[in-house]
Amino acid sequence: MAGNTFGQLFKVTTFGESHGGMVGAVVDGCPPGLEISEGEIQKELDRRRPGQSSISTPRKEEDVVKIMSGVFDGKTTGTPILLLAVNKDVRSEDYQEMKGLFRPGHADFTYEAKYGFRDWRGSGRASARETLARVAAGAIAKKYLSQKFGITILSFVEQIGVIKANIDLNKVTTQDIESSIVRCPDEDTAKKMLSLIETARDEGDSIGGVILGAIKNVPAGLGEPVFDKLNADLGKAMLSINAVKGFEIGSGFAGAKMKGSQHNDAFYIENNLIKTRTNYAGGVLGGISNGQTIYFRVAFKPVSTIKKEQNTVSVDTKDITLKANGRHDCCVLPRAVPIVDAMAALVIIDHYLRHKAQNL
Repeated sequence: MAGNTFGQLFKVTTFGESHGGMVGAVVDGCPPGLEISEGEIQKELDRRRPGQSSISTPRKEEDVVKIMSGVFDGKTTGTPILLLAVNKDVRSEDYQEMKGLFRPGHADFTYEAKYGFRDWRGSGRASARETLARVAAGAIAKKYLSQKFGITILSFVEQIGVIKANIDLNKVTTQDIESSIVRCPDEDTAKKMLSLIETARDEGDSIGGVILGAIKNVPAGLGEPVFDKLNADLGKAMLSINAVKGFEIGSGFAGAKMKGSQHNDAFYIENNLIKTRTNYAGGVLGGISNGQTIYFRVAFKPVSTIKKEQNTVSVDTKDITLKANGRHDCCVLPRAVPIVDAMAALVIIDHYLRHKAQNL
């Protein structure tokens, strides 16, 4: 009931706070025999960690992951996997002035309303630092999906503010994405995005954007009818990420402007396989994968904690102004790419295992 566990057969429970001793995850239900190492998980965490570029928070956390259980001789045993990363660069004093007030746009007020008090040090459990655990767990899921089925998951920054890239999903590679600190595979657009982020940072402000995710080589048949549709679970996964305010799959809201004769993806046969000539459905029909590339967009709001002066109220209901200190990203999109990857992997592996359990 506490909402800290995700998945049904491949279950991930995360724990820890931004300025607590550590953050981590328990992965339960991972099939045995998967070769996995701390180094492989670390590669994904390094993509998410703070302090990796000039446009990310200056907080210096190495985010070194340790596998404490569930892996023996380099392979998963089928038992729960415990993943831990110690918090080291903690400066709780940066938040002293904010403990008695509610930051606009942040979870301060709602956490106080729910629990009666809150961990004000770096937002506690509401901090995006919790996503470290998701990325660590997602790295295991990504390895399993890639090794067993050749499923590839790619996410990249498609839009920052009003600047949007026009990118062909069929041509994007991981190398293209990682070649830019913005994680936009279009070099010219990435430069414009970087300039926009730097301007927002220099003004003491923040800016949002959109990440486009793609899951390739997914077999047809994954997903459940009615409430556990594959697209519904992907939506839940993405909307559970900090700062996410929107999700669409396939044509999304643009599909509302089309006619059925335009939107319907016509079937055809190629090498004895059923395919579609277009993919407005985004790889999902009736909540079940149809074998085509699954693609979706995730909209992130601007970061709430900014250095510009804002009007707010104190815990004792007095009007007050706030000019926040501390170390924060002015744009979370570049560091959020591996989080989107991870959540997509967790959805797909869980639905694969559910599919296999049903179709013995």
